[in-house]
Amino acid sequence: MTQKTTKYSAPALEKGLDIIELLSISGSGMSQGDIAKALDRSQSEIYRMLSTLVQRGYVIRSVEDDLYSLSLKLFAVSQRLPPVERLLEIAIPRMRVITKRAWQSCHMGMESNGSIVIVASVSSPWSWGLSLRAGSVVGLGNTGTGRVLAAFRTDEQIDELLDDHQLAPGEPEIDRAEFMDHVARIREVGYERMPSSTVLGVTNLVFPVFDKDCRAISVVNCPYMERIDNLQAPSVDEVMDIYKTFADELTAYYNGQTLNWTES
Repeated sequence: MTQKTTKYSAPALEKGLDIIELLSISGSGMSQGDIAKALDRSQSEIYRMLSTLVQRGYVIRSVEDDLYSLSLKLFAVSQRLPPVERLLEIAIPRMRVITKRAWQSCHMGMESNGSIVIVASVSSPWSWGLSLRAGSVVGLGNTGTGRVLAAFRTDEQIDELLDDHQLAPGEPEIDRAEFMDHVARIREVGYERMPSSTVLGVTNLVFPVFDKDCRAISVVNCPYMERIDNLQAPSVDEVMDIYKTFADELTAYYNGQTLNWTES
């Protein structure tokens, strides 16, 4: 950023964004006083900002307990982005089909300004499974979604991603050397298959969706859970084939390139 651009600021906008970001990590809503205290602001200026955010529909105020929480408007606005809209239009109906074949959940993630965001999620159609909510922000360094999104970028682009990234809830500090070891392995095989770094009993199967420049614009992730009872469910290798084929189909939709990725 140049010196010319850094000397300008928009305090009111910054206060509004601070409130939105704070509420995004609050699971049960916050009072006006709690918000003011957390942001080290006066209650009067927080009140004005909250009133505007409520009026515009980005924040909801509960009448019962006078707590403020985020509405779904931000999520709805994000879905209007042309790349996301086009991807989800073709992906979600297909996700419903493959989850029935695989007996496993499916979600898709994208990177946005350094954050790893789940943009679509379909639960397993059966009585068990693990699924992430659309709109969730997950880790870069401790998830297959984040690592695969990073892997198919140049090292310079990865440096920028690491600089922009803010740790997601529960995500440990990223060791760059260890992270780059993960990246190198993913680049070699073209996907991620390894035990989850966030929960026990789950194997992450993660496949990139490429654009024409061989950059992973999104990933398809199956949090595979193995059955140990007598029900004959698809094996992990069978599920891998299902989800890899799906990712390749989405790549073809984008006229992307799937093979022989090399750093440019």
